[in-house]
Amino acid sequence: MATTSKQRLALAICDFLSTSLTDGTLQADEKDSIDVAINCISEAFGVDPADKAAVTLAVGSQSLLQIYSVYEKLKNSSPGASKPAPAPPSSASTPAAASSALPTVEQKKQAEGLKSKGNAAMAQKDYPTAIDFYTQALALHPGNSVFLSNRAAAHSAARDHESAKADAEAAVAIDPKYTKAWSRLGLARFALGDAKGSMEAYRKGIEYEGNGGSDAMKKGFETARRRVDEIAVDEAAATTTSRDGPGAGAGATPSLGDLAGMFGGGGAGGGGMPDFGSIMSNPMFASMAQNLMSNPDMMANLMSNPRLREMANQFGGGGGGGGMPDIGSLMSDPSIAEMARNMMGGGGAGGAGRGGPSP
Repeated sequence: MATTSKQRLALAICDFLSTSLTDGTLQADEKDSIDVAINCISEAFGVDPADKAAVTLAVGSQSLLQIYSVYEKLKNSSPGASKPAPAPPSSASTPAAASSALPTVEQKKQAEGLKSKGNAAMAQKDYPTAIDFYTQALALHPGNSVFLSNRAAAHSAARDHESAKADAEAAVAIDPKYTKAWSRLGLARFALGDAKGSMEAYRKGIEYEGNGGSDAMKKGFETARRRVDEIAVDEAAATTTSRDGPGAGAGATPSLGDLAGMFGGGGAGGGGMPDFGSIMSNPMFASMAQNLMSNPDMMANLMSNPRLREMANQFGGGGGGGGMPDIGSLMSDPSIAEMARNMMGGGGAGGAGRGGPSP
């Protein structure tokens, strides 16, 4: 059974090739070559062209040729698109020509009915059926941004984020003011690891919504922005560790000795940092150290924290004669207090994807 958009496309191609042998598109003496092509495609993508149910699910009620004709119509109707060459008279009866006409009132009504069935299937979490209904609706009413956006939501729910992205991008290209499509594009891009692209999609949605955007759109934007910031911090930490890390080559993990060196070394001379051993006799610092040693990533982030480095320069023996500030002074800094809670095992910030927007 085809489970991804690429497998369904492979089945649709195999179906198109088989049909081309029976509808007069190809001659009978091409059958051997077509059979070889179908076998190669099916083996490469792990699909079975003889599985009629899988083929029906892949193409719905229309053929690949009809689906492609929808794409051609969208492409040619977009601003700046070149005018298509006149079709030969003999093509007037082909499915491609028939589907390129504007939908009738009756076709629009049928398409709306299919969309409603798709919505009902979504409510039952029957995502393949929902996708099929939305696809049938699009065959009757091509270029409908609502149908495309709904199908994007179904693809996302089925964890086919590539297909969701493609449908959402098509929907916003057709109607940028349909903000649900921007939300679904943001979700698909985030799921595919494109946090910056996700943030941009949510930003566009907020702009088109106006009045600062809805809570759902703003939540999506903030989730994506946090992930972008986390990636930037991770990249900066990796760069700092590989450039300034002690002794070992790339990937070396900072130690507690490195932490002591960051604050001016382990000695007490010159009015700088007190002896590191005496610091570790403090139960709170001992607990922090234990958490640090069991979490190399936290240690690396600590070593790259610009606020701590700035503080270290102020009292770390590099001049000025100032000793180590008291704990109360340290904890008055919100960023240091939050870091301390994390090192003591308290609640830190959650993952970037937590609480992400629902489609």
